[in-house]
Order: sequence, then C-alpha cells, then structure tokens
Amino acid sequence: MSEAGRVLSWSKAPWHASLAPTLPLDPRLMSQLLQHIATRVAVVDRDLRYVWANAQALAFMELPEEEVIGHHLSEVLDPALYESFVPLFERLFAGESLHLEGWVDYERQGRRYREQDLVPYVDEEGEVVLVVVCGLDHTEARIGELQLAEKQRQLKASEALKAAVFDNALAALVSTDHTGSIVEFNPAAETMFGWRRADVIGRKVGELLIPERHRRTYWNEIPGMLGRRVELEARRADGREFPIEMVMWRTEADGTVFFTASFADLSERYAAARQIEQQREALRQGEKLTMMGSLLAGVAHELNNPLAVAMGRALLLQERAADRPDLVQEARRIHDATDRCARIVRTFLNMARSRPADRQPVDLNQVVRGAAEMLGYAYRSSGVDLALALDPALPEFSGDPDQLCQVVLNLLVNAQHAVSMAPAPRVVRVSTASDGPTVRLQVDDSGPGVPPDVAARLFEPFFTTKAEGVGTGLGLSVSRSVAREHGGDLVLGDPSALGGASFRLTLAAPEQVIAAQPEPPEAAGDEPACTRVLVVDDESEIGSMVRDMLESGGHEVATAESGAVALALLDHARFDAVLCDLRMPDMDGRALWREIARRHPHLARRVLFTTGDTLSAEAHETLMVSGCASLDKPFTKAELLRRVAGIVG
Repeated sequence: MSEAGRVLSWSKAPWHASLAPTLPLDPRLMSQLLQHIATRVAVVDRDLRYVWANAQALAFMELPEEEVIGHHLSEVLDPALYESFVPLFERLFAGESLHLEGWVDYERQGRRYREQDLVPYVDEEGEVVLVVVCGLDHTEARIGELQLAEKQRQLKASEALKAAVFDNALAALVSTDHTGSIVEFNPAAETMFGWRRADVIGRKVGELLIPERHRRTYWNEIPGMLGRRVELEARRADGREFPIEMVMWRTEADGTVFFTASFADLSERYAAARQIEQQREALRQGEKLTMMGSLLAGVAHELNNPLAVAMGRALLLQERAADRPDLVQEARRIHDATDRCARIVRTFLNMARSRPADRQPVDLNQVVRGAAEMLGYAYRSSGVDLALALDPALPEFSGDPDQLCQVVLNLLVNAQHAVSMAPAPRVVRVSTASDGPTVRLQVDDSGPGVPPDVAARLFEPFFTTKAEGVGTGLGLSVSRSVAREHGGDLVLGDPSALGGASFRLTLAAPEQVIAAQPEPPEAAGDEPACTRVLVVDDESEIGSMVRDMLESGGHEVATAESGAVALALLDHARFDAVLCDLRMPDMDGRALWREIARRHPHLARRVLFTTGDTLSAEAHETLMVSGCASLDKPFTKAELLRRVAGIVG
C-alpha cells in the first residue's frame, strides 16, 4: 500500500483501566453495540496479534473471523501496510495515541480514504497491554467533495471564459433583464455607443441606445426579433444616430429572464453602398456623356454648316462692300455673332469628347472669357453678377486649353449654385494674376461659404453637397487632378471678401513660352499661284460659299455635291487640290479619299478635309490614316486660302 497523503497525529492520552467508568451495561449488549456501529474496531496485543475485531473491520478486510483473530498483523495486512505500522505500534505501546487520515492504496480494496484513531490501553498496573484501532472509510464522501470541488472549479473557469469572451468580443454585447435595465455592457459596446459601463449599468436600454421615435416599436417587436438579424437605427452618447445590425436572444437563469443583443455598426457598409451607388450614377452619367458626344457630333455638323455659310458670306460681304462702311460694320457684326456661336459649339464638343491632352500655348484670360461667355445666359437668368478682373499682362503657358476650360467652367458652375442660395446681391468674381513662374486664378462668391466638415471632404471623388441628380461629386476631384497634371493645384482658400467661398487655381508657367508665330502678311503685289480646286460638299450653300472665297483668291474652282460626281470630274479634268467634306451621304470623305488614292495617287496628299467635328473618333481616324490636313467649320477666307496654298505648295 501507499501512505501518500496520510495525516498522522498523536497525543499522550491512552485509555487507562483505572479511569474507565463503570458501565451499567451487560457485556453482551456492549458487544452487540460494537458489532453494529459504522466504525471499524479492532484490538491488537503486544505480540501484534488481533485479539478482537467487529463485523465492520472484518468486512473491510474481506476475511473471515478465524483468519484474523489470533493471527499476526503480517498475516492479515498488506506487506507494505504492515511495514508502515511496525514503527507506529512501537510508539503506541510506548503510550502515544495516534490519528491517521488520508488516501491509502490497498491490494484488495484499492485506493481508499480512511480515518483511523489508534489508542493504547493501559491496565491497572500502568502497562500498555492492548491497542484499540478505530477506523472510518470516507472514500465516497471524499470523492464527492473532490467532484464537487472540480465542478466548482470548472464552473468558475467557464464563467471566467464567458466573461473573457464577452469582454473581448469584437461585437458590441449588451445584456438586460426583463425590465430593460442594462446588466452587462462590454468594452466593444463602450466604444460603439460612447458610454462607459459604469454609467449604464442599471439604466434602461431604450433611454440610452434607442432613438426616441423607435422605442415603442422596439419593445413591441422584441418577440419577432429574437434570433433574427435586424437592421435599425441606434443612438450614440452624443446623440448622433447610426445604422446597426442587431441579433437578440433570450436566456433564463435561476428563474430570471435576460435579453442579450449583439450589435454591428453598419456605418461603413452604408457609406460603401452609397459610394457604389454614386459610382454607378457616375457611370450612367458617363454613358450619357458618351451618347451626348455622339449626338453633339451630328448637331455640330448641322450647326457648323449654316454657321460656316453665315461667317463666310459675312466676310465676302465685307470685301465687296469696302466702299460702304455701314454695310461693312453690319457684316462684321454678323461675323462676330456667328463666330461666337461657333466657339460655343466647339466648347461643347471639347467637353463631350474624351481625347488625349493637347499641350499648346494657353492664354488663361481667353479661357476665362470663353467660359464666361458660355455661362453668360445662365448667370443673367439667375440674377448673378459675374465680374472679371483679368491681368492683361498674364503670360502664356503650356497646357491643354480644353481641360483648363472644363476646370474654369466647373468652378463657375459651382459658384453659381452656391450664390443661388444666398440673398441678393449675388456676385461671383474671377481674377487672374501671375507671380514669377506661377499663374493664378481665383474664383470668389457671395454664397454661404463651405462648412469645415464639408471642406475636409470637398475634393474626395463622388462627394457632393448638391441634391440628388444635380451633381456626381467628380467635378472638383477631376479639376484638382487636371491642375496637378499642369504642375499646379486647386485649393479652397480662406473665406472671400464677398463673404462666401474662395477657390484658388495655380498653374506652372515657364519663364519663356514659344508662342505660335503669326503668318507673315502677303507682300504687296504678290499674287497667289492659280490652282484648280475641286470642292466636294453635299450642302450646296457651303459649296457655293467656298467657291466664291477661292475664286476671289484667284483659284479656278469646280463643285460637286457628291462623291460620285467628284470622281467623274476627276476622271475627265485636271485638278491640283480637292476640298472635301468628311460627312456626306452615300460616299463620305474617307471613302472618296480611298478612291482618289487608288485612281489618282498624285492627289492622295492634296485632299483638304472640312468638318464640323474633328474631335470625333471617325474624323480622327480618317485624318490619321490619310495623313491629310483638315479645316474646321466655320472658317475664314484667310484660313481657307492658307490651307489650300499649303497642300499645293
């Protein structure tokens, strides 16, 4: 056996025969009592032999009485147990009393938890003659205590684990009792709602976390929300509302009902959904612009043809009425009006067409004037005064005039929207200036200004403060990108002197910009070389006007209203150049050029295309394939004669 875990104690109080009280009991009755008590009792003499043992002791030993009484301890006990008892009995017969308690491993009975009292019996002569051994088996009770302790340990560990999971969960967890009073509030909930746990325990969840307008609905719908994912509005400690996803479940402990809810903040998800929708709207707007570009190409052609006729006829009228100043003045007014219409059409085309950047010398003042001219009617009809303060000494710089025009238009449109919400007088002021290598443009308005929270996100893609359907939120973002591509920037400055917003556009301007050299004037007396020109245009008015311009410049001209007629004339007459419209029915300019290149190769590079939309993909491709020059409608007589001289020179 093993004595591990056994507790041993002793005392100097042996049983003494002279001190034993006289029991008024029959010895047989005493024997019966000892036989039937729960305690195991055995008596051992000085020779270490059993002299008596009750039924409980014999049952524990699992031996009959004749194999115990009169037998030596070594014959009855396990060898290891006997060896441990030998030194103890020496002390017992010396007069000590011992108490043993602990786990013992028996060969027959297995591992048992026993408690034993070993007491020496002293006769009347004062000599220890016997040792009384009394023992109890507490194995089942001890095992029960250990199991209970283990269950309690597991319960504490489980509670600690649940507390750790609750406290460290990424989701916000809030528990309430059946009255709605908060009983648990984890750290994630503190972060989400902005409340400290100590400040919410015992308070009603509806008063703290649920917006007032939803509280009644919240309590009425709790049974239907249990176990389901529900999206609703919640409220933070500062009063701000935000979207959440909630899952609630019901638990019961010791007869008390509790409700626990897990919350997930949906603010980022909702923001992402809004951004996706804005991107979809931007794609739809892009598709609309693409369709608009195709539509404008046709519209431009239809507009530019009559504009070309009006402008050309006005120039011819000025030449023919040189001796009538009044008619010259009227013709100039007609020319200026048609030229303005042509610029507006070209601006629309530039905005609708997507094309690579085209760097060239740019006059920013001219870009501003063009944008102001385009938006003039919109400003006047909305009662907004557009004031221009342009620096006449502003240097030119290298840039894309069409992209910069879009930037200026966007700033002016935004300013118009801003001042439309302000009382009169409504003013937008555009100013330009230069500072060394930098060109500056500033747009100030008398609107309400830009709040700080909006200013922080003003240049973010898809961010807009305009009503739905009014803007895509891309204008300022794209405008800043254009400015930075030009070596500058676009920023929101301090509030303007007009009381509203102030946007500053800076652009890099090199110290020297090689401007386009003007065409040298023709020397007096020099006559242009006479050439034979074939003019091909399905618009008879255009053909007639071009013929008059060329003939007044000294050229011989023939006209054809279709590609087929033009080919027939080319087969029977000599021509030095062909002036051809790109867009014609039946056979367009590209198809006619292919036939000319096949039949009359010497004229393949002497074709001058005229068009009302050189920005279209078809026109660009034709010009690239043919390598021929083009002339945008409407055009002046000087431009026409210069281009014709260029292709036949």
